[in-house]
Amino acid sequence: MKKYTIHITILLLTLFSVSCKKDYLERTPGVALDEDQIFSDPAQAARFADNAYNYVITKYVRFNDHRGCTAQASDEAVSGNSEGSVTSLNRGLYHDHSTGPSLNDIYGVWRLMYAGIAIENKMLTRLAEVPPAPPATVPIFDPVRVEGEMRFLRALSYFELTKRFGGVPLITQAFDVNDDVNFPRNSFDEVTKFIVSELDAAVTKLGNDADYTASMYGRPTKGATQALKARVLLYAASPLNNPTGDKTKWKAAADAAQVLMDGRYTLQPTYGDLLNLPSSPEYIMIRIKGPTPLAGEMMQDFSMSPGSGGAQGQMNPTQNHVDMYEMANGKAITDPTSGYDPQKPYANREPRFYNNIIYNDLDWQGRKIQMWSSPAGALDYNTTITYTATRYYCKKYWPEVYRTVGGSTTLLNYIYFRYGEVLLNYAEAQNEAVGPDASVYAQLVAIRKRAGITAGADNLYGLKANMTADEMRTVIRHERAIELAFEDHRWYDIMRWKIGSTTIAVPMKGMDVIKQTNGTFVYTPFVLSQTFQKTWTEKQNLYPIPRAEIYKSKGILLQNPGWE
Repeated sequence: MKKYTIHITILLLTLFSVSCKKDYLERTPGVALDEDQIFSDPAQAARFADNAYNYVITKYVRFNDHRGCTAQASDEAVSGNSEGSVTSLNRGLYHDHSTGPSLNDIYGVWRLMYAGIAIENKMLTRLAEVPPAPPATVPIFDPVRVEGEMRFLRALSYFELTKRFGGVPLITQAFDVNDDVNFPRNSFDEVTKFIVSELDAAVTKLGNDADYTASMYGRPTKGATQALKARVLLYAASPLNNPTGDKTKWKAAADAAQVLMDGRYTLQPTYGDLLNLPSSPEYIMIRIKGPTPLAGEMMQDFSMSPGSGGAQGQMNPTQNHVDMYEMANGKAITDPTSGYDPQKPYANREPRFYNNIIYNDLDWQGRKIQMWSSPAGALDYNTTITYTATRYYCKKYWPEVYRTVGGSTTLLNYIYFRYGEVLLNYAEAQNEAVGPDASVYAQLVAIRKRAGITAGADNLYGLKANMTADEMRTVIRHERAIELAFEDHRWYDIMRWKIGSTTIAVPMKGMDVIKQTNGTFVYTPFVLSQTFQKTWTEKQNLYPIPRAEIYKSKGILLQNPGWE
């Protein structure tokens, strides 16, 4: 796999030359440091370690810089202009024309993760050489914390690879630029075992959340390490990676999630602002993005309706996703006793619908959202590709405070781990390990109670009592789709559950809206044009190893099934 040699060469030249990303390794302008100088200076070593954070995923809308996301690849949404980096995923049109870290979820992520791993390997290899830092050294070099962070980041990088590709080459040593690092793939189980061992080591090196200031958000704590371990084991127990349904794997995932359910974290009282807070009792690890300026950011060029000043309103939730939201009483809209009215489709829905979706006639930024296709003149919909294809916009990516007038700003955090996910991870794993016991119900009740669903006489918040494991599995998957909507989970959940044929390869729909002369509306769901339809075959449960890597390995690196 000669690509590793080439990539590490480029990486090392970048790190040890006059300039590098964020100038972490420059002591003074124009003065470059060689490797020995870096690791003989605690301040420079700290900057070297911090450079590893440039090689992690940091935002939801990352395809082609800020023009696509995994939500649009999944059944959650479509891309209004049929962005190529999105359609290459949900139509299985995978190829190597997009090679930059921000351009796609395949080769870009492969390159990004291995670049980070190279830094982490080097730092861990030479950590013992770094002398103690004198008083008042800036930045502070704490070798114990640095080791924990490097092990966590290396584990995170390998998990981002395994959830996309399955088994990958496991590289744990630091290599010089001329070394041959042509490795075959390790199995998924081998890499997962390594990830878990890294996290078990990291958790002994890192502090609790109380030991970290807000300025350190984005650095892993003990809680973040435990949350990653719980997620890693959940993926390892899932149908894609556990075809025999081994219950011991599910039990391990449940136990790992339960470690975090000790009172350290609680659900944020409000759901609708989860991405927009500087701190929250629900946050386990986040990257704060903000205050985000309007100009040049995805709010203007991706999420906002052109009628509200946006350049291209490309983040368009599907009717498929909208129909998943239950009524306020916790009943599905397909239940004849739910109270759902197809001509008043947005009345009395469960509160997370109103937190996540912008729909026709919504009071928004001092006016009504106008999604009708007839008569002409609607502000927020027309037939050009700069407007929504489905007659919906995504509220989670477009907080109401964010507008063109006045140059407003807002936080839009990238959440690595939050407590709501932990509860859902536990519920899923525990249900598969032992069935829908009281602890499984308790996590779903907590999530739905926070959401604002009506409790009901039985205090089950719309849940059916005495469910079978199969029934509960369906409920848990539904709850994840709503609770974690647009947070970079759904696409990978579909892959690990192997359910693409029933969620992706089905007609993607929108909602046609006609305004009557009396001011009322007629609502008619419709199938989107072929431009917005998606495909799915079994091979899409994993991405292909980038073709260039296969060619350069001269037969050592084997391709995933179906992509040969």
